[in-house]
Amino acid sequence: MPKVLRIINRFNLGGITYNVSYLSKYLPNSYVTVLIGGPEEAGEESSLFIPQSLGLNPIVIEEMRRSLNPFKDLLAYRKIKKIIREFKPDIVHTHASKAGAIGRLAAKSCGVPVIVHTFHGHVFHGYFSPLKTNIFKSIERYLAKKSNAIVAISKIQKKEISEIHQICEETKIHVIPLGFDLEKFSQEHDSKRKIYREKLQLKEDELALGIIGRLAPIKNHKLFVDGLEFAKKNSNHKKLKGIIIGDGELRTEIEYYILSKGMSFKGENADFIFAGWEKEVYKALPGLDLVCLTSDNEGTPVSLIEAQAAGKFVVSTNVGGIQDILNPKCGFLSEKGDHKTYCTNLLHAISNFETLNKQATIAQTEVIQKFSYKRLCSDMDQLYKELMGTA
Repeated sequence: MPKVLRIINRFNLGGITYNVSYLSKYLPNSYVTVLIGGPEEAGEESSLFIPQSLGLNPIVIEEMRRSLNPFKDLLAYRKIKKIIREFKPDIVHTHASKAGAIGRLAAKSCGVPVIVHTFHGHVFHGYFSPLKTNIFKSIERYLAKKSNAIVAISKIQKKEISEIHQICEETKIHVIPLGFDLEKFSQEHDSKRKIYREKLQLKEDELALGIIGRLAPIKNHKLFVDGLEFAKKNSNHKKLKGIIIGDGELRTEIEYYILSKGMSFKGENADFIFAGWEKEVYKALPGLDLVCLTSDNEGTPVSLIEAQAAGKFVVSTNVGGIQDILNPKCGFLSEKGDHKTYCTNLLHAISNFETLNKQATIAQTEVIQKFSYKRLCSDMDQLYKELMGTA
């Protein structure tokens, strides 16, 4: 029975935890998997409930932190090497940057036969200065040479990794889209909608525009605020409400930005509601009328896959692998930095939201099948067999 050691950056609420949990649980019974990763950071919600709900018991390495810390990184490296020596995996599969660096170095040092890394996103633009970005690229090129395979989660991401940033040769990269349990997003829409809107005290004639994710600079929530401001000034539908699902270090800054625009986030007639983290997003999405994404960079944003699975129309920036995952029936895209087009797209979606959501509902089944966790596990099983020479 092949043994897989699966390593993620940290157990914070998001799509990566869902994917590694499904892979750990639902790969064929011929695999034995151990899942490890760091703890969530301050301002993040823990995602340990996800693997635990599937009967998994992940190992949390406290020293595995998001920020660079040579002392803690070395301790995390030593702990991972100890786990490798005891577990003796045939495959070490790392997910995202910090886990990819420490995990792959530890695996190579211990002579693990097969080393795989998945890019769930990357930091090659939009995060750091040109100097730091070039250093990270050099590190990733070095680590790619230590890897038997690189997994990209979209065709666009594969092109970025191989052609634009030249991390490794194209032949080493395998495209395996994300996979989720999406059936529940299409079920009991009306009752979920009623419950969630009552929770937020939304009136039925209020149009709820939602955005889901960390309140971090790269997510550019200020564009969401600008979009709602533009829509309020130009739309016939005056009862608009911005629902911000998530939390993070920019919460206070975004609050001040809302106030600077002459809008509010407190009281019955507030323009925005900070809804906090939502562990069961499939219960929240039915309560929204449109879903927005304003990021300056992304991998493959889970919130947009889930929104489409819930039959919601999307207004998004065109970054990362979004164009690969957005069904043409389900959304409008604008280029990064083109604020005018984004606001215009949002206004058009608001003016036609009933028609557009009916259009998005037609694509639900297609989206649910494309991003199924069963398909994810089947694809990964095939890759592992090829790398072990057992296909």
